[in-house]
Amino acid sequence: MNFKIPLAWLQLAQQKVRFVVAVAGIAFIVLLMFVQLGFQDALYSSATAVHQNLRGDLFLVSSQYKSLTSNQSFSRTRLYQALGFDGVESVSPMYLQFAKLKNPATGEKYSIYVIGFDPGNPVMDIPEVDRNLDKLKIPDVMLFDRDSRTEFGPIAEQFNVGDSEQTIEIFPFNSLIGYRVRVGGLFSLGPSFGVDGNLIVSDSTFLRINPNSRPAEMIDVGVITLKPGAEPEKVLKNLQASLPNDIQVFTRQGFIDFEKKYWSVRTPIGFILNLMLTMAAVVGVVIVYQILYSNIATQFIAYATLKAIGYANNYLLNVVFQQALILAILSYIPGFLASVALYDFAMKATKLPIIMTVNNAVIVLTSTILMCITSGALAINKLRSADPGDIF
Repeated sequence: MNFKIPLAWLQLAQQKVRFVVAVAGIAFIVLLMFVQLGFQDALYSSATAVHQNLRGDLFLVSSQYKSLTSNQSFSRTRLYQALGFDGVESVSPMYLQFAKLKNPATGEKYSIYVIGFDPGNPVMDIPEVDRNLDKLKIPDVMLFDRDSRTEFGPIAEQFNVGDSEQTIEIFPFNSLIGYRVRVGGLFSLGPSFGVDGNLIVSDSTFLRINPNSRPAEMIDVGVITLKPGAEPEKVLKNLQASLPNDIQVFTRQGFIDFEKKYWSVRTPIGFILNLMLTMAAVVGVVIVYQILYSNIATQFIAYATLKAIGYANNYLLNVVFQQALILAILSYIPGFLASVALYDFAMKATKLPIIMTVNNAVIVLTSTILMCITSGALAINKLRSADPGDIF
């Protein structure tokens, strides 16, 4: 009988304007959940973009390390000590620091992230960087991230039209004296919530750009490559047990997870995104509850009549849950389509990796269904009180 008479659908569609408004309201909640998840994924993905593009098996950082965008240098001696451990094949130091790049078109200075390493022992696993390693070996040559935000000026565009002699002025923080470098090539890495753009230079050029910020022996990340067949976890434990406690050792995934945890737990943006996602779900439950409760109240006499002619409570409750499922599915579709368009717009505007993923699509669909079912469970208390006597 349940499927012969589509009672749930007929009740919802009886008042078309109310039905359309209900679907639109829930679709907006779906859109909000997609936006929160999209920005959350973009936060974690962009914050770990450098980590994901590093060569190596293990990574040394300072014991004071919080995130890649905070300066926590440690002695290069610790990295070279790691060469004496079984399973270690090679090590490479990595320098990281913010500087100010002068927009060649406007003269304005903007903060940019500078990555330095030895081109003879590269640590970045980016094909475009590999093709330009010989250029990096030339003093005062840099590679510019073409996906950097637009405030740095038309550097990538000028290089693409053949301006191979383009020079850029870079200023250390708290310094009025700039250092001129030549653009030798482009690569793609992209900005993050903490970084607007990126440069890659050789370690010697890095130290010339920042002559007074640190001694050469102080590095930010030590990249360790293991011999074939070596077990990363075993080598990691040996390093942790033997090296002084002024450094930390991570596997690649451990390094990525540590960065994600920092942005999720220890920064306001991570807390806000998690809070907004929770609030969207709570507001969604309230909205769907009001919709279903209002529909039950409108059809209360009809439900009482069905009880009077012999329909059990379970049948009527099933009708309410069918309505909740119908609202979930029909609201999800426009919410999903609007989210895809919004993701594309936001990605172009911010250059953050805001991408629709199968995982997010499934999470929001499941959350929407659970949200509507939960609201239905709350709304059926009104239905349980339907009395056949109410029709008289």
